[in-house]
Amino acid sequence: MTILHLARHTDWQHARSAGDYRVSTLGRTLDQEGFIHCSHDLTQLHEVHDTFYAHLTEPLVILEIDPTGLDIRDEGGYPHLYGPLPLHAVTTTRPYRPR
Repeated sequence: MTILHLARHTDWQHARSAGDYRVSTLGRTLDQEGFIHCSHDLTQLHEVHDTFYAHLTEPLVILEIDPTGLDIRDEGGYPHLYGPLPLHAVTTTRPYRPR
């Protein structure tokens, strides 16, 4: 099973050089929010895009995450990651294409 996270390409590039990913949702960091907002599937990911990211023109990527060993809690129907996202847990990245 994997979970998904929608990220700005620039945030993902920064994480790759920093060693981990720490953005919760657009404009909110892990430190500010307390968790990283994720999605169970593409339907939820599209909802996140439409709510928070639809106005952006910069490239977005989908991070596919292996939740093994991560502190993932299902809250409000969405998975939340408590703690930074280690790079090794991201199994695939691909461009996000709005529906």
